[in-house]
Amino acid sequence: MSFAACAVLVRPDKPANVGAAARALKNFGWSDLRVVGTRSPLPGGEGFAEARALAWNSADVLEGARAFDTLEEAVADLHLVAASTARTDHGGQTLDPRAFGAEASALGEGARVGVVFGPETHGLSNEELDLCRVRLRIPTRGEQPSMNLAQSVVIVSYELGLAATGEPAADEPQAATEGEIQRAADAAQDLLLRAGYLNPQAPEHVLGELRRMLARARPTSREVTLLLGLIAQLDWANRERPD
Repeated sequence: MSFAACAVLVRPDKPANVGAAARALKNFGWSDLRVVGTRSPLPGGEGFAEARALAWNSADVLEGARAFDTLEEAVADLHLVAASTARTDHGGQTLDPRAFGAEASALGEGARVGVVFGPETHGLSNEELDLCRVRLRIPTRGEQPSMNLAQSVVIVSYELGLAATGEPAADEPQAATEGEIQRAADAAQDLLLRAGYLNPQAPEHVLGELRRMLARARPTSREVTLLLGLIAQLDWANRERPD
């Protein structure tokens, strides 16, 4: 496959849906399942038996799932992250699963992509959406727009499976991971706060837009390293020569 994909489940409400998601991933050749904010449906958790009952012939995916305390940690090693959401009020590029598969395939051999699914009852927070470069929307009908978590994972896994078995993209420099982009954004935040450009009471109002702009540029790891060096030099100059 030209890229690797994972599903990231944020604070899932029902362990059974986690088991069904594990089965959906394996149906289409994926095995990387990540769970944020709860260990209940994972081995040793109180909901594991319920999750395992729905992970028919996919217990290996469920047992290999990794738990993370925050979404930022869960997506740090990924090169492209999409948030599965019906919201249209929070900026960012919106794609359907097939178009997202094409974006993932264009990253080339060895890239890692992830789709983030929020809690079944209320979805992802604004801060969590800011960590995802793309909004992923399944084009359901208006009469019944919402889908079960596992159903969404099935559709996305299918489309990504199709995209990953196509012709690999031409060899290009490796894109920066979300963790690298986040480090650059954090460094920029510190500098811009000291320079008085950001409102210290609400820095995310502007910083979220800057982070999305940087992500859309698809910088390479080398380019992010250059940006970090630039920020560090500006910071040094500001401290050494405040005038």
